[in-house]
Formats: sequence, structure tokens, C-alpha cells
Amino acid sequence: MGSEIKDFANLVLKKVQEFSDEKHIKTVEAYTKVKSNFKILGLRGPIIHKIANETFRELKAKGVKDVDQILEYCEFLHAFKITELRSIAVIWSYKAKKQFRLEHFSIFEKWLKNYVTGWGSTDHLCTKSLGYILFTYPELMKEVKKWTTSPNQWVRRSSAVALIYGLRREQFLEDTFEIADALFNDQEMYVLKGYGWMLKEASNSHRDEVFNYVMTRKKNMPRVALRYAIEKMPQEMRKEAMS
Repeated sequence: MGSEIKDFANLVLKKVQEFSDEKHIKTVEAYTKVKSNFKILGLRGPIIHKIANETFRELKAKGVKDVDQILEYCEFLHAFKITELRSIAVIWSYKAKKQFRLEHFSIFEKWLKNYVTGWGSTDHLCTKSLGYILFTYPELMKEVKKWTTSPNQWVRRSSAVALIYGLRREQFLEDTFEIADALFNDQEMYVLKGYGWMLKEASNSHRDEVFNYVMTRKKNMPRVALRYAIEKMPQEMRKEAMS
């Protein structure tokens, strides 16, 4: 089984390498602004998704349909430490989301701690597989809240961004405020932006509650987090919050 997985992973690697774009690598690096030990091949998003969809269909044609098998294949893709293959692994896992069980959380937590290297890979994993499993099994929230004290800034950012999937479905409001408090004066900009984004998503369904949260803390709230949190509010509310 291991050799079959390795062979297929190498096949996916070859497909990705065919579309490598040296010029776009610099664009990606400039956009992410984060140094990483993962190699970038410079594929554009639509091409990554096209390859992910095509290869996932090939997996199913080979009889690989069980989530545990799929996650094994994903693990092999992660091992290459190539950003585009990491993205494909997350896309594959999310396609199997209806089969997720509670114990799969430990796999996604491992991916977060071992394979996430910047805000882009954080957000991709958190708004897909990690966000879905948290929404499906909200009892996992106690584990997610532990991430707020991690020495890894991307794990701390994930403690906020992992809630966004549920917030878009009008869940997790009280947990949102608790996590925002825990990350309130974090020293890393991307963590501040992460919980600001979480509050912004919460404001779509609970504008007044988020506004009240911001107004009672605005004197001490880092401006970058505050600006994110109020971004979708009416202009007068934004002015009042920023004054």
C-alpha cells in the first residue's frame, strides 16, 4: 500500500511541476511576506484546484474512497514540503469531510503544527478541514482554545481562524469573544489580524454584539485588530469605534 501511495504522490508532483512558473514564485513570495521551508513552484490558484480535482477523481477511480486512505495519501503529499502539494492535500481532505470522525481532529492538528508555515496555509486548512470538523464536533473547542497559548504564531492564529467556518453558519459567538480576549494583545501582527478577521465574520450575524465588544475595549485594542473587526460595519459605527 505504501508504494502505491508513494507512486501516486510522485505522479501528482509531476503534474504540478509541469505548471511551475518562476516569475509567479516571486509574486507569491511578495504577497505572503513570510519565509518558509516549503518550496514554492509558482502555480496559480485555479491550476492548483484543477489538478486537485483531476487527481482526486483518479484516486476514486483507483478505489480510494475511504477517508482514512485519503488522509494517508494527503500525508505523502505533505512530506514533499511543497506549498502547492500541501494545498492539494487540504483540498483532498476537505472533499472527504462527510466521513470525518472525532478522532480525525488529531490528524489536522498535526498538519497545523508540522506543515503550516504562514498565514496562507493557516487559513486554507482552518477554513476547510479544521473548520469543518470543529463545526461538526463543537466539543473540540476546548482543544482549539488551548492553541491561544502556543509559542507558534500560526497555531495561535488558528485558534481564531478555525472558528470562521462555524461563524459563517451563525455558531460560536461566545467562544469568539473568549478567544479574542485570549489573543487580545498578542505580539504578532498576523495573530491580531486573525482574531480581527474572526470578529469581522461574527459581525455579519451579530453586529451589535461585536460592536459592543469593540467599544468596551477600543482604548486598549490593537488598531490592526480593531480595523479588521469593524470593516463590514456601517460608516458611522466605524467612525465611532475608531474615535
